[in-house]
Amino acid sequence: MTNIALGQLNGGVSPASLAMAYLDWTVHLWASPGKQFQLGAKAARKALRLTSYALNSLATGTAEPCIKPLPGDHRFDHPGWQRFPYNVIYQGFLLNQQWWHNATTGIRGVGKHSEAAVWFTARQILDMMAPVNVPLMNPEIVEATVSERGANLLRGAEFYQEDVRRQLRDDKPAGVEAFKVGENLAITPGKVVFRNQLIELIQYSPTTATVHREPVLMQSAWMMKYYILDLSPHNSLVRYLVERGHTVFMISWLNPGPEHRNLGMEDYRKLGTLAAVNAVSEILPGRKIHTVGYCLGGILLTIAAAAMARDGDDRLASVTLFTTMTDFTEVGEINVFMDASEVTLLEDMMWEKGYLGHKQVSGGFQLLKSADLIWSKMVREYYLGHREPMFDLMAWNADGTRMPYRQHSEVLRRLYVDNELFEGKYIVEGRAISISSIHAPIFAVAASADHVAPWRSVYKLHLQSDATELTFVLTSGGHNVGIINEPGHPRRTYQLSVCREGERFLDADSWKQKTPVSPGSWWPVWQEWLARHSSGMEAAPAAPGAPEKGYEPICDAPGTYIFQQ
Repeated sequence: MTNIALGQLNGGVSPASLAMAYLDWTVHLWASPGKQFQLGAKAARKALRLTSYALNSLATGTAEPCIKPLPGDHRFDHPGWQRFPYNVIYQGFLLNQQWWHNATTGIRGVGKHSEAAVWFTARQILDMMAPVNVPLMNPEIVEATVSERGANLLRGAEFYQEDVRRQLRDDKPAGVEAFKVGENLAITPGKVVFRNQLIELIQYSPTTATVHREPVLMQSAWMMKYYILDLSPHNSLVRYLVERGHTVFMISWLNPGPEHRNLGMEDYRKLGTLAAVNAVSEILPGRKIHTVGYCLGGILLTIAAAAMARDGDDRLASVTLFTTMTDFTEVGEINVFMDASEVTLLEDMMWEKGYLGHKQVSGGFQLLKSADLIWSKMVREYYLGHREPMFDLMAWNADGTRMPYRQHSEVLRRLYVDNELFEGKYIVEGRAISISSIHAPIFAVAASADHVAPWRSVYKLHLQSDATELTFVLTSGGHNVGIINEPGHPRRTYQLSVCREGERFLDADSWKQKTPVSPGSWWPVWQEWLARHSSGMEAAPAAPGAPEKGYEPICDAPGTYIFQQ
């Protein structure tokens, strides 16, 4: 109960973990007089540079900036930041930010986790106190307020009041009402052909006279609703495959409640992935299955595929993994939330309710990019009075699911903390599994700007895989935009390579440097890959399901589990 109270007070961040990190950093910094001298010298040089810049800017108005924002930092793009005195303000902030990065990193003896936690905390404070968030220091807000005579602030106040009301009522964000599942989201025609206590299995209706013999079975993470893969008609990956002659099945996960607190990873493997594979095998007998897993769904698929391969079950034609880590040694900034103390706090917070709520998960991910997802959004909406228009991917993101206590605890401890899957210690039915047992072709997709599954960590699948063929794609975009990457978008790119048995390993950075960049979406390449690893075409099934085998269509897609709140 104490940890529950602490977790609610600190937003789910373990005070013990943070205290140990700061103790580690403070003691080693205190014992490093050379580092202290360097920091003092850096502070003096930066102060002199800023003073010189301010005087030159005041005198000439064309002084060369001392420092440029980091790539991807667009907070100071507005032309007003180049005018005095705003230019001095933002240059001072960037120099201060750089100094704090130097102060919190590169200290000999400090553990990696402690260093990451201290810099993460410092960056949160810096992002919160950035001059762009202060109306009188932000030239864009000042200009808008003067030109609109304060109308922008009145609109922002209305937006703020509406958001507070929605938060108090536990409602979804403004604009979500325009997107409704079954009406303009997740509308690819199909039927639910199988249901158990954990999943509904959807089979989509064919739109072509002939289809590839091998069906495609897709599963998203259980912490997200599946229709990210079937959003609007123009960016639905499901529709894209169906229109090109693939028979597609989709797992729709139950949204667990307190009564499901003891569902674990093994339940998700048996009642989820394996149950779906068994159903597809009975509906379409004599055919192997192309399997697809997204994020945590990809981890579960990898576990299931490795267990099947270990036991001699060869029903998988291929394995496709979207933004899926199989080695958790380097998980990026999310590592701040993944030490033993933090996991213990999360377990205690889940213990009371029996699940981890969607808001807790999304709040943690927002902190990873707080400058963009929290503070810049505040400036746009509340100070500039520009409500960010809602679109399908944002509406989906607001429609999250819960995670059972036991299952989420197992994911954190067995995968993130103990890294059992990578080390060959993950036990399924009493015996360890190994990814190297999977010999079916693998297609892995990573995203260059992904802060949830960093692409270099996803690339480490090359160290574990013994597949006949491993195709690796690095696409532009983040964790979700990189996958929902339909053809037709300008400036989208990808890099692709194929590693076959017997070929030598190439490290991630060398791979990125040597692999050519292709314009456009990776979807057509993957669809052609699926077709190439299929055994030919046949007449499309007359209707979803197989009533004669007990797989009578239960209801229309998108089913019922997807509407559970």
